[in-house]
Amino acid sequence: MKAQLGRRKFLTSVIGIPALVSSGTILNTPSPWAAGTPASAADAPAPSGRSFGAAGRLKTSLNAFCFNDALLAGTMTVSDALDFCAVAGFEGIDITGYYLKGYPQPPADEYLFEIKRKAFGLGIGISGTGVRNDFTISDKGKREQEVKLVKNWIEVAAKLGAPVIRIFAGNQKNEGIPREQVTEWMLKDIQTCVDYGRQHGVVIGLQNHNDFIQTADQAIGMITTINSGWLGLILDTGSFRVLDPYEEIAKAAKHTVNWQIKEKVFINGAEVDTDMDKLLGIIRSSGYKGYLPIETLGQGDPKTKVLSLLTKLQKSMA
Repeated sequence: MKAQLGRRKFLTSVIGIPALVSSGTILNTPSPWAAGTPASAADAPAPSGRSFGAAGRLKTSLNAFCFNDALLAGTMTVSDALDFCAVAGFEGIDITGYYLKGYPQPPADEYLFEIKRKAFGLGIGISGTGVRNDFTISDKGKREQEVKLVKNWIEVAAKLGAPVIRIFAGNQKNEGIPREQVTEWMLKDIQTCVDYGRQHGVVIGLQNHNDFIQTADQAIGMITTINSGWLGLILDTGSFRVLDPYEEIAKAAKHTVNWQIKEKVFINGAEVDTDMDKLLGIIRSSGYKGYLPIETLGQGDPKTKVLSLLTKLQKSMA
C-alpha cells in the first residue's frame, strides 16, 4: 500500500493531475520532494540509503559516444578507445552496449572478459555501460522486450565490472494517452529493472535525456517514488533545457549515481559553453564522489574535442 501511495503522490505532484486511489478518494497531499526543495545542492540533506563512492574522490571518465561514428563504422574498436583513454589520462570509460559485439544480444563472456582484462591492465575503470531502451512504448508486449533488453545487459554490466547501467525513459509521443498513465507503467518497468539490478550488484541509472524526462522534478519524482538504493540519476548536463540548467543540476545532483558532462548547456533556448567551475562547485556541494564521464557532440575531430573538454574538466577539478 505504501508503494501505491508513493506512486499516486508522484503522479499528483509532478504531473499536476489529481490521482484517484481505489476507494475513489482524491489524494491532495503535496509531494515530499516538491515542498521545501533546496535552492541549491549545498542546502540539500545527505541522501538516505545512497552512499556511492562516499570515501572516494572525483575521477575522469570518457563516454565512448564521443567516438560514436568511428565505433559504429568499425574504424575504431573498444580496445582502441581503451588505448586512447590510457594515453589521454582518463581514469575510466563508459562503454555503451551498442559498441560491443552482438548488440542487442549479449556478447560472449570471453569477449567481455578480454575487455575487462585490458581495461584493468591499463589502469582504466569501467565506470558504466548502457542500453538504448524505451519505456514509453504503449504496447505492453513490446515494453516487456525492452525490460528483457535491460535485464540482459545488467548481466553484461556485472560481468564487465561496471557498477551502473544507463537506461532511458523514452520518447514516444503517445497522443491521447495521459502522461500519468505512461508514468505509471514506466515506474513498474523501472522497478522490475531495479530489482534485477540489485540481484546482480548493478545500479540502475535513469538518464535525463530531454525526452519524457525534461526537468529535475520529473527525474527526482521517479527516483524517489521507487526509493531504492539501486536506482539513481545519470545526470546529463546538456539535457536540462526547459528551466535554468544549473538550478536543475543543483536540485537533482544529490540523486546522481553517474554523469554525462557536456561541452554545452542550454540557457533560454540558446546553447552556450558549460561553466565548468560552476558545475564542479555544484557537484562537490552535492557530496558526489566518483566518475565524471565527459561526452562531446557535434562537428570537429572527436579526439581534439575530447582532449579539449578533458583539459577543461581537469582544470576545474584541480
